[in-house]
Amino acid sequence: MAGAAAEQRRLATVVESWLGRPVLVVGDAMLDEWRFAESDRLCREAPAPVLTLRRRISAAGGAANTAVNIATLGGRALLVAPVGADVAGDELHDCLDRAGVWDRTVGQPHRPTPVKRRMLAGNQILLREDSGDPEDALDDDGVRDLLTALDCATEELKAAAGGATPTLVVCDYGLGALPAPVRAWLVANRERYTTVALDAHDLADWRGLAPTVVTPSFAEATRLLARAAAGFGAAPRPAGRTAAGPDLHLDHPPVDPADGPSELSVGAAPGGAGVRLSATGDRSGVVGTGPTGEPTPGEDRVAMTVDGLSVTGTGVTLNTAAGDGVDRAVLAESRLEELREHTGADVVAVTLDTEGAVVGGADGEPRRSHSTPVPASHAVGAGDAYLAAMTLALAADAPLPTAAQLAQLAATITVSDTGTCVCRREDLLAALGTTSDGTAHPTLVGTAELAAIVGDHRRAGRSIVFTNGCFDVLHPGHVRYLEQARALGDLLVVAVNSDGSVRRLKGPDRPVNPVEDRIALLAALSCVDHVVVFEEDSPAALIETVRPDVYVKGGDYPPEMVPEAPLVRRLGGQVRTLGYVPDRSTSAIIERIRAQATPAPQPPQSTRSPQSTRSQSTRSPQSGAPQRTGRSA
Repeated sequence: MAGAAAEQRRLATVVESWLGRPVLVVGDAMLDEWRFAESDRLCREAPAPVLTLRRRISAAGGAANTAVNIATLGGRALLVAPVGADVAGDELHDCLDRAGVWDRTVGQPHRPTPVKRRMLAGNQILLREDSGDPEDALDDDGVRDLLTALDCATEELKAAAGGATPTLVVCDYGLGALPAPVRAWLVANRERYTTVALDAHDLADWRGLAPTVVTPSFAEATRLLARAAAGFGAAPRPAGRTAAGPDLHLDHPPVDPADGPSELSVGAAPGGAGVRLSATGDRSGVVGTGPTGEPTPGEDRVAMTVDGLSVTGTGVTLNTAAGDGVDRAVLAESRLEELREHTGADVVAVTLDTEGAVVGGADGEPRRSHSTPVPASHAVGAGDAYLAAMTLALAADAPLPTAAQLAQLAATITVSDTGTCVCRREDLLAALGTTSDGTAHPTLVGTAELAAIVGDHRRAGRSIVFTNGCFDVLHPGHVRYLEQARALGDLLVVAVNSDGSVRRLKGPDRPVNPVEDRIALLAALSCVDHVVVFEEDSPAALIETVRPDVYVKGGDYPPEMVPEAPLVRRLGGQVRTLGYVPDRSTSAIIERIRAQATPAPQPPQSTRSPQSTRSQSTRSPQSGAPQRTGRSA
C-alpha cells in the first residue's frame, strides 16, 4: 500500500507541475449537441418511435474539446480555428468561455460551424445528424486570417508565460480547417514550439512537422502503414524493403471520418491489387485483385480475422504469422518503430478504443495501458482527454511511462456517463488520491486522520456519502450496493467492523476473512474513496466525526427504521436505504460452501444379495433427493 501511495503522489506532482502551461490548439473545431428524449409509442406513418425532447446539451467538440480539456486539466489553452458566424458558432464560443479557453477563433461568414447532433432515448443513441461540409474550403481571406491568428496567438501565449516557448497541439480531422498553406506555415514555424502534439486522420499530410507525439487511432495508424507501403508521400523505406507495386488509393470513408478509430477506407485503384504486409512490414506479395472504384459500405471498417487484422478485405491486409491469433495491441506494438519513422515523431501512442493504448518512444520499449469497456455514447471525446493529458505531461518533461499512465487515466475517468468527455484537474487528482491543494488522501485511513480528510473534502465543496458494514465475504451484491451509494454524492467513506465487532454481531465463527483482507478488497473498488475500521458495535462515533451528507444502509425497510437515522438527521444529513441484490448475501455463500464441504453419507453395510442391494435407496440429509447406494463389499 505504501508503494502505491508513493506512486500516486509522484503522478500528482506531475499534474501540479503543468498548471498554467501555455498550449496553442489549432484545427477542426465543432459543436457537439446532445438531445435527450423519451418515447412511449410508435408513430402511425412508420414503425418509428415518437420522441418527446426533454433536455438539450451543447458541448465543444474536436479541436475545441481538446482545448477545453487542456484548460480544465490546468493548462492555459488558446484555440485558433475557423468558426462559422451562425448559431452553432455562438454556442461554441459560450462553451469555450465557460471552460476558460482563450478564444481566438476566426469567424467565417460563409462557412458553417460543423455540428454533430445526437438524438437519444434512454441513453441509447437513435440517430446522429451532421452539418458542415468538409468540402467547404477556406477562401483566401480565411486562410490569411487564420495564419495571422496563429502568429499573434503564439506571441500572446509566449508573453503571458514570461517568454517561455508555448506548446502546440494540431487536431486535423479532415474538415477543412487546416489547408495546405496552414500546414506549411506550421511546419516552417516548428521551432517556435517546444512540444508539438499531432492528432490527424491522415498522418501522411504532416510528415515534415516532426511532432513530439502523435496519437493515431488503430485505423489511422493502419492507413499510414498502407500508404507508406504504396509509396505515397511517406518516408524512405528501410534498406532492403521493396517499393510498392499497385496504385493504392486511400480515402476517408463516405461516412464522417471524424467518427473515430473503427472507420477506414482502403482499396486498390481500378485495376490494382491489394497488398499484404507482415508484422515486420515486408511485402509478401499480391493477395488478389482489389476492388474497383470506391469500397462498398461493408468495406469501410477494420475487421479482426483469425490470423490478425484485415483492412477492407480485398484491399490491404496487415497481420502477423497466420494462425497466431494476434490482437490489435500486439500488432500495434510490432509496428511502433515503423510508425515513428513515417511520422517523424518521438512518441507514438496508438489508441485502441476501450482496449486502452500502446505507446512507444525512442527507447524502443512499448508500453501498454488498459481501459474499461463502456457504451460508445460514454466515450465521445475521450481521445481528446487522452491527447490533452499526454501533451501536458510531455510538456512538463514527465517521463514517457508517466505521461502514458496519466493520459490513460484522464481518458478512463471521463467515460462514466453519456456526453462529450471532459477531464477536470480535480477529478484527475482525486483519482490519484489527492486534492486540488496537493494534499494526499490515502484510501485506507485511521479514525484519527479521518476528520482532517473529511474537512479537506468538504472545503472543496464535495458531498460525502457514508456507509458501514462487516463486508465479510465480498460478493456482487456488495459491489452493486457500494456503486449505488457512491452515486449519491461526490465521495464514499466505508466504515468496516473490526474482527471483534463482527464476532459480537455475527457469532464466534465470523468473520471468515480477517479485517486486513476485508479492507484491502474494499479499497481496491473504484467506487470506494476511503475505508476506515471501527471497534464499536455501532458507527455512531464515526458518524459524528464524518457528519455525512448522505448515510446509506442496505435493506428493504424504510429509512425511519435505521437506528442511526435520528443522529444523522440531527447532524444535517439524510438517510437512504438501498435494496440488496436477490440471492446475494454473505450468509448464503457461507452456507453453500459448508454444504459442499460436508461429506456425503456412507451407505450402510448389508448382507443382502447384490440384487436386493441395487434396489435400495436413501435420501441425502442436505437435499432430500434419493441416492442409490453402492454394492456391499
